[in-house]
Amino acid sequence: MQFTIFTTPVVSQIFRAFSVAYLRLAGWKVLGALPPEASKSVFIAAPHTSNWDLPYTLMVAFVLRLNIQWMGKANLFRFPFAGLMRWLGGVAVDRSKANNLVAASAQAIEASACAFQLIVSPEGTRAKTRYWKTGFYYIALAAKVPIVMAYMDYSRKITGLGPVLWPSGKLDADMATLKAFYAPFKGKNEAHFQVD
Repeated sequence: MQFTIFTTPVVSQIFRAFSVAYLRLAGWKVLGALPPEASKSVFIAAPHTSNWDLPYTLMVAFVLRLNIQWMGKANLFRFPFAGLMRWLGGVAVDRSKANNLVAASAQAIEASACAFQLIVSPEGTRAKTRYWKTGFYYIALAAKVPIVMAYMDYSRKITGLGPVLWPSGKLDADMATLKAFYAPFKGKNEAHFQVD
């Protein structure tokens, strides 16, 4: 488990106070709570359509007292920002290389001695896409942890945690359940989010 902003004493308390105040003043409502059985889990982060999703996600994590790590493209982790991105909970993903990201992610979750929520965007990009990647699903299945449906709806200014889904191994059925939940939500760039 890497040292992050969420595990830094004093600093985490300051950022939590700031996050609570900022989201309230900006008119956002943070809903839901993480059930105890999901302290180790994979979060779906959707819709993911803007760079603004990251700072809002971090603030929501502080409000809900989560211990998150998030996957981001490798070029976010270049000098001079690599250390900062890791401290913010980032895990670099190199899309150009074939690697066993699913197994490594599942192992990191299982090996963690404390709460660990890994955030994965099923779209895999902020650009418009029709198909969700399934890596998040197989990470949860391999780690034997639930999938938490985290959401951010810019049109209604609501964000938080929705239902928990334990992957059954029946990918099509589980994906239909997940996509049905996310269908009503609007990202910052609405045209970039679509669930079939």
